[in-house]
Amino acid sequence: MKGRSEIWIALSLMVLATLACTVSFPTPITPSLGNTSEDTPEQKTLPQVVVATPTPLPESVIAEVAAEDLLLINLYARANPGVVNIDVAAGVGESASAFGSGSGFLIDTEGHIVTNNHVVEGADTIWVTFSDGSLRKARVLGTDPFSDLAVLLVDDLPPSAVPLELGDSDALRVGQRVIAIGNPFGLQGTMTVGVISALGRTLPTYTTATGGAFSTPEVIQTDAAINPGNSGGPLLDSEGRVIGVNTAIQTTTGTNAGVGFAVPVNIVKRIVPRLISEGTYSYPYLGIVADNRFTVSQLASELDLPVNHGVLVSSVEPGGPADQAGIRGGTRQVRVLGTTVTVGGDIIVAIDGDPVQDFNDLIAYLIRETEVGQQVTVTIIRDARQMDVTVRLGKRPR
Repeated sequence: MKGRSEIWIALSLMVLATLACTVSFPTPITPSLGNTSEDTPEQKTLPQVVVATPTPLPESVIAEVAAEDLLLINLYARANPGVVNIDVAAGVGESASAFGSGSGFLIDTEGHIVTNNHVVEGADTIWVTFSDGSLRKARVLGTDPFSDLAVLLVDDLPPSAVPLELGDSDALRVGQRVIAIGNPFGLQGTMTVGVISALGRTLPTYTTATGGAFSTPEVIQTDAAINPGNSGGPLLDSEGRVIGVNTAIQTTTGTNAGVGFAVPVNIVKRIVPRLISEGTYSYPYLGIVADNRFTVSQLASELDLPVNHGVLVSSVEPGGPADQAGIRGGTRQVRVLGTTVTVGGDIIVAIDGDPVQDFNDLIAYLIRETEVGQQVTVTIIRDARQMDVTVRLGKRPR
């Protein structure tokens, strides 16, 4: 009891000290060195010390901060039961050898889990751990390397598992707060908070045998911390709705550098149902090659182009849909902005009357609005003249 009283006295003194703006310290008492006044050294007074006290915050500000905290606490409590940890292994049974892990999230009560294709690629055995520690075996229903999406199925969900609501990535705005939940470095149930740093990024996700690359359009960029193990986990808005699937980071160290990317949920909504029903997704294919290092807007003044928007066609795939429709690729190479660029090809400025500002617009329209075998009208600029070309879309080769 005595020790506790001393602690309370000390705490009280500390509180009293912080309530004052200026404290005058008393003249120190110096021990006497002898019985005579001559033996007493000269006493000195310490200077006054100003104690910095923070300006009190208005109660309305404190309440607002508390409300923000409660929002995130509540969001985590609601969303985390729908997020899973995924461990993958090569081989089965006693011969299984673990080689990776990632994240995923439940989208319905039937046991369908969305994750990244690169998380489960090459796996023979897949284990899913839910937030309550329940362990379940999962199997792959479908994969899509082009969007880096995959769907798993768990037959027996634990009672605590809750599917997450899917949001609308078309309604997103730069600066909007976002939350990532996943398992970075195997640390299950980790939440990080950030903002949408940019929208409309194009992320190369699949490289062809000839060195070209197919890309995912409308990718979300965020500064919410994403690290190895977050792949396949959800990116959420402030209401706990999934707006994207965390898929990649840009870094020089292999860890978070504040530049992460998520596949937008509206692409997930289009592709995942087909992965569940058919195991794969067939992309419409135009059959052109474009140089994405520069936009037409950047090249317009340098090359004296007739327009400052669109997609400059570098080449067309022989025998492909664009080639059959008569779309032309580049005819010569020039040096511009310190780089060799193929020029002289058609410039695609619209598809089905929908304006095309850049390559991201073109592939976004193809993925979201068209199907294999569909006939589309491609508006091009050729020799400073505008014309419409009818193209029957093919199936993107793997």
